[in-house]
Order: sequence, then structure tokens, then C-alpha cells
Amino acid sequence: MNGLSAFGQDPVWLIIVKAVLIFAFLVVLTLFNIWYERRLVAKMQHRIGPNVHGPFGLLQSLADGVKLALKEDIVPKAADRVVFLLAPIIAVIPAFLTFAVIPFGPVVDVPFTDISTPLQLTDMPVAVLYILAIASIGIYGIVLGGWASGSTYPLLGGLRSSAQMISYEVAMGLALVGVFIYAGSMSTSEIVEAQERLWFGLILIPSFVMYVIAMVGETNRAPFDLPEAEGELVGGFHTEYSSLKFALFFLAEYVNMATVSAVATTLFLGGWRAPWPLSIWEGANQGYWPILWFLLKVIFFISIFVWLRGTLPRLRYDQFMNFGWKVLIPAGLGWIVAIAVIRMISLDGGFDRRWLLAAGAVIAVMLIAMLFIGGEEDEEPTAPDPGPFDAFAGGYPVPPLPGQTLTPTSASARATGETTSQSAEETH
Repeated sequence: MNGLSAFGQDPVWLIIVKAVLIFAFLVVLTLFNIWYERRLVAKMQHRIGPNVHGPFGLLQSLADGVKLALKEDIVPKAADRVVFLLAPIIAVIPAFLTFAVIPFGPVVDVPFTDISTPLQLTDMPVAVLYILAIASIGIYGIVLGGWASGSTYPLLGGLRSSAQMISYEVAMGLALVGVFIYAGSMSTSEIVEAQERLWFGLILIPSFVMYVIAMVGETNRAPFDLPEAEGELVGGFHTEYSSLKFALFFLAEYVNMATVSAVATTLFLGGWRAPWPLSIWEGANQGYWPILWFLLKVIFFISIFVWLRGTLPRLRYDQFMNFGWKVLIPAGLGWIVAIAVIRMISLDGGFDRRWLLAAGAVIAVMLIAMLFIGGEEDEEPTAPDPGPFDAFAGGYPVPPLPGQTLTPTSASARATGETTSQSAEETH
């Protein structure tokens, strides 16, 4: 069985087993990712990181989870209790549902049975659209959590997160159009099959780069973690949350990291297919070995998340939104036109010169528009020359700033002031 025909044949017990295994995989992967992030950032900053609980500190995340669950659960008086309780659940459930269409491997034989099944829960002709739709639902949990807290900072964090998600989901969708054009399908399993000879991440490099940028913005991770900016919003949308409800938001963030990493692996890095030169081995893409290649690629993207967090400072919110709307989206539109032209040429074996010139004109107009759409920033008004700098004008000696000159009369003025004050005291 190949393609979509391989799905829908599993017995009910096997579907339940697959769902439970995916859930367990995501929970364990989340615990590992937290430990991995702390250890990797510690290496970058010449620290040790968690190393006490379990071998190499591997049980530190589990210990933190237990501690978090045992903390006091607080609900603010001004909060809408029902929505306040439902918001973390709404945020975490879509994070798990998206993995239903992620392929972990090819069709394999189930041990101790005569059943063959794909290493994927299910698939559909519009699986990638399903992923985008489910991921969009998760934003409701964040917005409702910020609104239901009855506090200013969570509300601002929720509004920021909604604007951020909408902006970068548009760029993410445009980055995926090239994959659809080249694969001829939106099914995740068929997209992986289309990359048997060459990964889309190599032939669609601009799409790959745009997707990686958009997925960091989509998951609210540094340097795009503006909905949780502690210097501005304390903790953002989850400021008022504690105990298990905060743990659910925390879990949703890390599962979403794994989700976007798995989608990037599936659409751009060949999915579960072994990288070269491992692909030379005939059995590399058979049996259960592809699960290992898939997991290594996901960890590669997780490492990118950690690397960005450990190196880049947080952007200003206006810079972040300008980059999404004025750079990523116009670039994505122009790249889609270029892909369509290239694909038509390669499929038809030729191209009418008139259409080629028209496409070139469209691309040129879009590039020119990108140059002018941002506008020029307002120049800061030049301050008038304040003249010589008097270090003792305020009563205390202050060192001059760069460009300031110390007046030669400052010392004499100070001495005159002291003499005057002494004379006044004597007279009194």
C-alpha cells in the first residue's frame, strides 16, 4: 500500500496504541527538551547546568514538574474563573493534535502480528492545512488566558501574541506554497515521498529560511518572545497563572516547538528519510530506523531554537511587526511567483517569452515596492548647541559627556560661590 491508500486500514486497538505512543513521545520529548535547552545554554555561557537529579541531570525536568504541580494554585479575584481555567487546556490540546498527521516512518510490520501499518496516526489530502488550522486554535487559549486574568499585563501579552501569531502565520503559509507546488500534494506522507531524490530544503532555500524565521515567531521564542517580555509585561499572558495551569502553558510552548520542528523536518528535510551518506545503506529507510533519523532532525531544529535564545537580544515590538509585514510577506509573495515560473518552465520544457517578461515585470514591481513600502524613519531633531558645559551648575561636579567642553570659569565660580556663602555665614 502506498500513499493515502495505506491509511484507514488499522484496527481500533492499533489506532489507540498509536495515539498513546504519540502522547507519551511528546511528553518525554518535552522533558528532554527542557533539560537539553538548559544544558546547551549552560555550555554557551560556561556554566554547568542541571547535573544532580539522575544521570547527567536528566531527571531535573521531572523534578521541576513535580514541584510545579505541588505549588499552591491561585486564582485572582478579578479573574473570570471558567475562562481562566479553560484557557490552558485550549492552548495545550491543539499542540498535541497536530502530531496526528506527522509521519515518523514508512509502512512497517507490527511485531507479533501480521498487520502492516504506516508509522503515522493518519493522513489526509489537506494534512498541512489541517496543521495550520489546528495551530491557529492554540492562540485562543493564550488570548483568553490574558483576558480572563483580569489584569493589565496579561491582557497586553495576549493581544501581542494574537497579533504576532496572525502576522507570522501569513508568512509561514506563503513559505509552504512552494512545497505544495513542487510536491503536487498537501499530504504529509506524499510530500515525504516527493523528497526521495532531493530535499525541498535544498531546492527551495528561500522558503526554508522564511519558514524557520516564521516558526520562531509563531512559538513566541526568543528573540521573538515579546508576549512574555519580562522587562515590559512581567510574564505576559500567564503572569497570573501558577501550579498546573502554568505547567500546561509551559507544556504547550515546548510541544509547539516540537511540532513546528517536525513540520520543518517533514516538508523541507525529507521527513523520516536518512540523510546522505546514510541513505546509501539500503536498509536506512526501512523498518524502524527512520524514527531515529526523524528524531535527530527534530533535535537539530530544537538546537536552533536554543542557539537563538542564547545569542540574540529581544527585538522591539515595532521592529518585529515591521519585519513580518514589510519584509517576510512581500518576499514570500515574490518567491511564489518565481517558483511558479520555474516550475512551469521545467514541466512544459519551454516557456512563452511574453509570459516570462510579464513575470519578470511583476517581480521587479514587487521588489521596487518593497524598497519604498517601509518609508523613511523620522530623523531625530538636532538639539541646539548648549554651549560650554558647566560641571557645577547643579551644585555637584559632573564629568562632561562626549562632545561637551568644560568651562574654564567653573572652578573660579565654585570658589566664588564658597567665598560668598562663607561671607554670608560670618555676617549672620
